[in-house]
Amino acid sequence: MAATVAAPVRAGTSRAPAFCQMKWLPLLLVAVAAAAAAEQQVPLVLWSSDRDLWAPAADTHEGHITSDMQLSTYLDPALELGPRNVLLFLQDKLSIEDFTAYGGVFGNKQDSTFSNLENALDLAPSSLVLPAVDWYAVSTLTTYLQEKLGASPLHVARDAAMVAGGLGRQLLQTTPKQPVSVVVHPPVSYNDTAPRILFWAQNFSVAYRDSWEDLTARTFEAPSLNMTGSFWNDSIARLSLTYEQLFGATVTFKFTLVNRFYPVSARHWFTMERLEIHSNGSVAYFNVSQITGPSIYSFHCQYVSSLSNKGSILVPDTQPFLWQMTLEEFQIQAFNVTGEQFSYATDCAGFFSPAIWMGLLTSLFMLFIFTYGLHMILSLKTMDRFDDHKGPTITLTQIV
Repeated sequence: MAATVAAPVRAGTSRAPAFCQMKWLPLLLVAVAAAAAAEQQVPLVLWSSDRDLWAPAADTHEGHITSDMQLSTYLDPALELGPRNVLLFLQDKLSIEDFTAYGGVFGNKQDSTFSNLENALDLAPSSLVLPAVDWYAVSTLTTYLQEKLGASPLHVARDAAMVAGGLGRQLLQTTPKQPVSVVVHPPVSYNDTAPRILFWAQNFSVAYRDSWEDLTARTFEAPSLNMTGSFWNDSIARLSLTYEQLFGATVTFKFTLVNRFYPVSARHWFTMERLEIHSNGSVAYFNVSQITGPSIYSFHCQYVSSLSNKGSILVPDTQPFLWQMTLEEFQIQAFNVTGEQFSYATDCAGFFSPAIWMGLLTSLFMLFIFTYGLHMILSLKTMDRFDDHKGPTITLTQIV
């Protein structure tokens, strides 16, 4: 959690008031993703030690998204009439679903993980909850506060030792264990006049004749990466990565993507035409046509691999094939790139997973048994002839 504190001194005073006497306007901002796209929204919670800063929001109905203009109408009177000391808490380890999963919904308030946050809102003289705020408004919030308060923000880093020792009121009831530090490397970016192609993978490994090499560090952590041969235009993009002394030779990997317009969907779609491996004057090809999606999106897949136990998205064009490759948490974008951030990703995981298929087949089988049983019950007929022991015996020649 990162905190930004803007606390300007009021005019006519020689120093800031004591910390315990300050009136505060805390804002809790929950970021759904660290690299949120423009169409994403995040919740914003505000409360203050001053009364009557906000009237009940009449237009925050279900599904309503608060724009930057609406957010400013909520904040302007609060910053003009309320306290001039603002605390902004940015919590990037939560998602909107966490409030449903751990918030003690359906009357189970005793199970809520956010009891301290709920108490802060209940005890605050003035509060406001905005379930969905446009990400553009949120991304400019720090700049807005700086301009509105006329003071530079003071960034305070979270101190794990202070949290363990207790900081009084905390937003979460329990302090989670500190996760193991994981280094996240930046994506590979091919630029001409601007970033054109972005490529990222958590792990990039290749094998030649069953001898494996890990290229992750040489690709994403190297001070310079040889991308000679890469090019880009509106219709075709090629990312070329060359490695010296790989399996005793110079090896080049070429990712070729094509952008086409499809009249049926009335939009552009990209497809990775092929993946080429150039080594010792020979070229090996992988068919990667499953890597496709709308051109305004990036493409993501947990595994892009030639191994059968990892999906076999990479299909060799000939057999036997001497090369193997595995890309874990693969993501690529070659069109409509803005800055060095991926757009919203279309994923390789299909809607109908094996578990869904098994559920559907089981349901159809049970439905068949139910239908057959119901048909048998409806086919039963009541006998309309009975044997009279005083009369002649009934002879049934045929039963219909």
